[in-house]
Amino acid sequence: MSKTALAFALAFSLTGVAAQAAPPAAAKPTIVLVHGAFADSSSWDGVVADLTRDGYHVVAAANPLRGAASDAAAVRTVINSIPGPVVLVGHSYGGTVISAAADGAANVKGLVYVAAFAPEVGESTFDLAGKFPGGTLGEALDKPVDLPGGAHDLYIRQDRFPAQFAADVPLAKARLMAIAQRPLTDAAGAEKAVATAWKTIPSWWVYGEADRNIPPAAMAWMAKRANARQVVTVPGASHVVMISHPHAVSALIETAAR
Repeated sequence: MSKTALAFALAFSLTGVAAQAAPPAAAKPTIVLVHGAFADSSSWDGVVADLTRDGYHVVAAANPLRGAASDAAAVRTVINSIPGPVVLVGHSYGGTVISAAADGAANVKGLVYVAAFAPEVGESTFDLAGKFPGGTLGEALDKPVDLPGGAHDLYIRQDRFPAQFAADVPLAKARLMAIAQRPLTDAAGAEKAVATAWKTIPSWWVYGEADRNIPPAAMAWMAKRANARQVVTVPGASHVVMISHPHAVSALIETAAR
């Protein structure tokens, strides 16, 4: 290939990448989705299908699940790369992450908490998980996996995963999710929050009434504390309400985006 042809091909390739990465010309905000512990970005598949069909540019950020502050910093790099307004959405521990990542981010116009935590400064994810009775995650965890430096990776036992995490998801799918789950470090769960974007940015909440990871009473309390614009509760829904009821979740996200 000649130098001219190579330069043309490279320019065409880079132009195509930029075109794919850019948000639509319409004034809709970009939706940034942040998964939680024991999950990955595929947990948003149904929500992404709805949002993209309705013309939203969507980014599913990879949450490292290593530490609350460092995870927030990783998500903040995604936010900073996006021109225009952003609606930031977090599931479970992802709520802790977005609460810090959005702090001081001028382009974040709304926060959506999907069966999620929203800690106050000085609170940890684990503090909130144990604040109200009804959660059974602790007894469903497997033996911690030792990591260099003294931290540990936490997994849900595969045999307990469907009932604990995804009780209203078809069993075959829940079993695959159990195998593919991504661990949270105990250090991340115990790390105290240092920022509370939900105090200055409007928030919306959705969660299932049959959540076994975070007691619904805890989420109702956090939503009230955050002065949420709207709270949607889904009867019979598990902790992964975005998988079992994606339309309810995407509808709330679109409300926040208007």
